[in-house]
Amino acid sequence: MITTLFLDLDETIFDFKLAQEEALKRAFARFGLEPGNEVLERYDVINKYVWQLLEEQKATREEILLMRFQLLFQEYGIDCDVRALQDTYEEELGIGHFYLPGAKEFLDTVKGRYALYLVSNGTSNVQDSRIRSSDLATYLDAIFISETVGADKPSLAFFEHCFAEIPPFRKEEAVIIGDSLTSDIRGGINAGLHTIWFNHRNQEPRSDILPEYEAATYDEILQILEKL
Repeated sequence: MITTLFLDLDETIFDFKLAQEEALKRAFARFGLEPGNEVLERYDVINKYVWQLLEEQKATREEILLMRFQLLFQEYGIDCDVRALQDTYEEELGIGHFYLPGAKEFLDTVKGRYALYLVSNGTSNVQDSRIRSSDLATYLDAIFISETVGADKPSLAFFEHCFAEIPPFRKEEAVIIGDSLTSDIRGGINAGLHTIWFNHRNQEPRSDILPEYEAATYDEILQILEKL
């Protein structure tokens, strides 16, 4: 029987794609720039790439936060102070929040049935601000953000820190739910948890990372939880 849910934040509960786009537009505008759809889409690709470098411990958090804009500016010949734009973007990203459609109803359903723990690789100041602007914390038993923990998903150190903070804890009664194969699912597998890949964006699967379950909707997640 499942008693504990580890929930990723971005693209699992919050609509990060929308938040990112809005924050980028506002940040660029403050520097007199107007990014087109091509630039926004390219940033999304680059951003995912650099976060995987962090997950694989090939770059530090400080390095990737600047690297994503350095690569984008080099590719499109954008003349702008990288650190200034990065700081402005993080400030804008921390303003407000967007729930994914159906996320609040899902949280209403699982609250009280399971212990709920948020596990996020985002930067602390941004995630704390977004969570405070919402009512998300009222659903959660605890929040674990990698920058505060001192380790990132998918590292075992991140999950062991979480486990140590929530005794008594039984791995066989816990599941991680997330959209990222490389951080959520790989991390859950390495930590010995049940895994549900929330593939609501219809991402391509990977033969080297095999989730225990895959779901495209919150209803499908609930059905899986009932079976576990």
